[in-house]
Amino acid sequence: MRKTSLMTATAIAVGAMGMFALSAPQAKAEIQKYNFEIVGTWGFLENWKQFEKKFWTEQLPAASGGKLTANAKPYTELGLKGYEVMSGLKKGAYDAVHAVTSYSAKASPALEGIDLAGVIQDYGVYRKAVNAYRPVIAKEIAEKYNAKLINVYTFPSQQLWCNLKDKSIKNVSLKDLAGMKIRTYSRTLGDFIEGLNASAVTIAFAEVVPALQKGVADCGITGTMPAYNAKWWQVVTHNIRVRVGYAATFTAMNMDTWKELNGDTQKLIMSEGKKMEDAIWTFESSLDQMGMDCNASGPCPKGKPGGMIPIIPSAEDNAMLKDISKNVVLKRWAARCGAACVTEWNNTIGKVIGVTASE
Repeated sequence: MRKTSLMTATAIAVGAMGMFALSAPQAKAEIQKYNFEIVGTWGFLENWKQFEKKFWTEQLPAASGGKLTANAKPYTELGLKGYEVMSGLKKGAYDAVHAVTSYSAKASPALEGIDLAGVIQDYGVYRKAVNAYRPVIAKEIAEKYNAKLINVYTFPSQQLWCNLKDKSIKNVSLKDLAGMKIRTYSRTLGDFIEGLNASAVTIAFAEVVPALQKGVADCGITGTMPAYNAKWWQVVTHNIRVRVGYAATFTAMNMDTWKELNGDTQKLIMSEGKKMEDAIWTFESSLDQMGMDCNASGPCPKGKPGGMIPIIPSAEDNAMLKDISKNVVLKRWAARCGAACVTEWNNTIGKVIGVTASE
């Protein structure tokens, strides 16, 4: 009897030890101590101020018990151009960056596929497209930039902002933009502008206001709230509310840095990165409308309304937008990206929006 009880007690003890051994790694994650060098996007815009900076300087330190810290600065403060960020990451100049897909597309035309001008007009549909295309983005930045994808998010929708001089003009169509000089920042937007029979002018964001003021450009493309924050309303009369993009942005970590981190640390970064991504998508959906309101007659919690004339696209405008997006933007991108790239797009984004690309 005593022997049986002893054996039973021993078995229970051994079982308990086994359960403890299995559960211990989950109960207490082993997070490494690491100080990251980080480059963010525009320092004067909401994504940096409310999310990117806080992710590295508040969110990750709190989640890691102070083990993960960072020296994080926006590329505007570092004097970098947007297209230089990923090349710097590849070289190991930084541990992680926040990069715009269209700025990173020179080495990878496939990255353009998530933000083709005018192809998707709805925020909810756009997020579904991002989720479908995520594996392609991850593969491309790994192969072309030696980087690990952490998350993908957006800015407010990119729209057209024109200086038409005469504020009494209430009706402006896309056809009226033919022959105008329109500021762009990506190849796909350039294709869209040429589809309008207008001229694409590449101008750095910080230089757009004087360019519009001096007539170097007649119109510009940027996000709804960025246009307000950068005071485009001081030199622009009309906002043509067609969504020609979303400035898709991703967080990426240098793969060599990533591989230095243990599994628990990697899992923490990915889980916190997902929280940041979800928060930005929720925030941007409301910020998009706020930006349009602030540039027009309000209400504007950011300050004085800009007083622009809002132009709601007509049925004719929407038909023209659809035609240019499909027969100019999509076809040109497919030609430069190639057959394999087009197949990936059709099997992901194409299925989400019901559109088939072809070379």
